[in-house]
Amino acid sequence: MPERTHRSAVAILPPEACWTPIEAIRAVHDRRFRRWMPHINLIYPFAIYPFAPEPLPPGLAGRLAAAAAAMAPFPVRLERLGLFRHRHGRCTLWLAPEPASPLVRLQAALARAVPGCGGRRPGTFRPHLSVGRAPAGRAEALLAALQAGWSPLAFTVTEISILCRGDPPADRFRVVHSIRLGGPA
Repeated sequence: MPERTHRSAVAILPPEACWTPIEAIRAVHDRRFRRWMPHINLIYPFAIYPFAPEPLPPGLAGRLAAAAAAMAPFPVRLERLGLFRHRHGRCTLWLAPEPASPLVRLQAALARAVPGCGGRRPGTFRPHLSVGRAPAGRAEALLAALQAGWSPLAFTVTEISILCRGDPPADRFRVVHSIRLGGPA
């Protein structure tokens, strides 16, 4: 199995038509706004690999594609916000993709296909789309304000994306490979 790195990830990207309201929140509250596009991480950190011409180690794309082929596209709705409390008095604010069960099944299948990648223990994946961070003392009020102004978004998950980034100034993640759910179109 390839070595892991925080410079690559397997993620779901909402369609760009959904980005504007997400990015409006992230631009104010997410210190990683410039580095990441809106995304739901499935496997992070992922594998070290060269950027070109072949973006993945041999066999890795095939294992991910086989896992993705077994999963049909599914709808997701971003309606509710939540938060994770961290040590040191910080909280991460996030949108909850619902229903969560197809995302959990997809993540588990991908994790089985590429054992050793990702940093999660089996069964601990909680799907989310991060929109920012806040001090614990402000997080609840900010969460309530963001929720009050939020209009739900819906889209269909049809593919997973493999993302990577380079060294500064080229350290914004970019899609290097996409894999369709349900197999080739």
